[in-house]
Amino acid sequence: MQQRELGNSGVEVSEIGFGAWVVGTDWWGDRSDEQAVAMVEDALDAGVTYVDTGDVYGHGDSEKIIGEAIAGRRDEVTLSTKIGYDFYDNPQAGHGELPKELNREYLTEAFEASLDRLDTDHVDVLQLHNANVDEVTPEVRDLLAEWKADGRVRALGWALGPSIGWLAEGDAAVEYEEFDAVQTVFNLFEQEPGRHFVDTIRESGSDTSVIARVPHSSGLLNEQVTPDTVLEDGDHRSHRPKEWYETGWEKVEAIRFLEDPDHADGTRTMAQAAIRWLLAHDEVASVTPTFRDGDDIAEWSAAGVPPLSDAEYDRVDELYARNFDVDRDDGMDVLRTSVDGEDIEAAGLDKRAASY
Repeated sequence: MQQRELGNSGVEVSEIGFGAWVVGTDWWGDRSDEQAVAMVEDALDAGVTYVDTGDVYGHGDSEKIIGEAIAGRRDEVTLSTKIGYDFYDNPQAGHGELPKELNREYLTEAFEASLDRLDTDHVDVLQLHNANVDEVTPEVRDLLAEWKADGRVRALGWALGPSIGWLAEGDAAVEYEEFDAVQTVFNLFEQEPGRHFVDTIRESGSDTSVIARVPHSSGLLNEQVTPDTVLEDGDHRSHRPKEWYETGWEKVEAIRFLEDPDHADGTRTMAQAAIRWLLAHDEVASVTPTFRDGDDIAEWSAAGVPPLSDAEYDRVDELYARNFDVDRDDGMDVLRTSVDGEDIEAAGLDKRAASY
């Protein structure tokens, strides 16, 4: 497993990370705590040493599971968590968004609680969880800088969403010197605003890194959602409209050329190709797929997967510009937002990322 530096923080993350939203919740399948711990241990054994959790996942349960799983192996792990949602005083209603608190007092209490659940005295990366740009005040930035100075945080990030495509927030993360990373949905089918951030980083000469989440476009690019799949109501992916998947299956067929079972350097599945496409961007430090089990870990973290050639990358670009030759509604227009969509529209982006 290759490592990449997060910004210029000196913190190295594995190119493929473990998104720990999958443990501590039942949104991506139900598993016991013991099974969840074993899955984290399998990931570490496979070299997936960047672990990305958040205090709101399972209302602290994910952090507790991660803390148990890395006990005795803390020095092997680049550990990240997120704070900003007040789940202590607000019940969870389905998959709905909770109220956020980003004042100094709340963030301090939340961070200390996270450290306690993780059973550690520091995190390698601390991210603000879905913070609006106007919530990240100079007071908040000063507090984060204090934690970085005292060693309890080694690098800082800004995780975007859940209305995916928060352009102003991502641009602020690139601009503010305190932040080493911006986390966003970014994949072959949902390339904006991730490509915008990559371009902005290049044009500005910023050291900011991108952490890519949902790299498999909610089950399309790893083909875990097929025409025969029945998604249960509790499955997070069921929030996509059926038209999204129907058009997505057509797009998958358009990029079958990325699968390469006979490559001289080794085989490459569609799921692996989706990850390699993201890692073709130097600005992407880590990709955090949603592992469901040990088979996913083994496949997606496998060494020797051939990178995309320039010709393959360029062909994807051409297809993306034509919407992969799919000329019908994907059902997502009513869900597309980015601070009401105005900043995405003002930036002239052709395709807005989706809220789900």
